[in-house]
Amino acid sequence: MTSFLKDNFNKNYITSFAKKVMFILFIFNTSFFISSCGIYSFSGTNLSPDLKTFSIVNFTMGTAGGPANLPQRLTEQLKEYFQKNTSLTSLPSGGDLILEGSITGYDVTPAAPTANDQAGLNRLNVTVQVRFTNGKDETKNFDQAFTYYADFPQDQTLDQNEARLLPTIQENLIQQIFNKSAADW
Repeated sequence: MTSFLKDNFNKNYITSFAKKVMFILFIFNTSFFISSCGIYSFSGTNLSPDLKTFSIVNFTMGTAGGPANLPQRLTEQLKEYFQKNTSLTSLPSGGDLILEGSITGYDVTPAAPTANDQAGLNRLNVTVQVRFTNGKDETKNFDQAFTYYADFPQDQTLDQNEARLLPTIQENLIQQIFNKSAADW
């Protein structure tokens, strides 16, 4: 009987010890692979480690319509998004990354036509032209338009829906701009 206990104890001990060693090796290898990938971040950015700062020049309103403070709100929200999702430091000007832009479209168009050739919905489209400059890698520079929209019922006015629609539109525009500039998607 004692021989049976000794054999089972040794087998269980060895199996337990082997599992612990395998787990430690797994953790070690995983951390090695993550660190060896170079430029990787859990926030989804793909920024070079030599980038330290960013600047966002105040956006302008290049179109008629829309709230007068829309460019200022977009600028501030973009700065906040970069600060939350990167380790870069914000500078008023001269950053390693520079974003500047203009709101070039603020339009309401009919969407979802009905059988009587009337719109079932109206669509608010906001377009932002963005120029991105990477001071460390010119191949990353771009000048691109980003557009997002939100729909509202055709029997309601833009004034009735604007305050509800704009936050969603702005969030999506900021996400698109960030993905193109910092995440390189």
